Amino acid sequence: MLKTPCEFMQWQGLPLIRKEIVKSMIKQHGLNQKEAAAMMGITPAAVSQYLSRKRGRISIINQDIINEINNSAERIIKKGPKTVTNEICKICHLLRDNGMLTFSAIK
Repeated sequence: MLKTPCEFMQWQGLPLIRKEIVKSMIKQHGLNQKEAAAMMGITPAAVSQYLSRKRGRISIINQDIINEINNSAERIIKKGPKTVTNEICKICHLLRDNGMLTFSAIK
């Protein structure tokens, strides 16, 4: 059965996007794992799994997208967890528009 783009994103893209935002929050913005988890509305265990590559195993190497992820992390930190959904959707669209998250791009 063919999956919709949103189903595909739920299983492949969302872990990748969350991992990259969490990584930015910790490495670029100085949050600890517990603080990043609270900001993202996920558990500290999930953050640990993102950082150890047990979830979101692939990485983004496009510098423009990495810059936007860093900006998204900063906006989430400044405005709080209510902005997470909008920021994730923004990154998702950016990845899809650049052909980086398609059915054929990730196997």
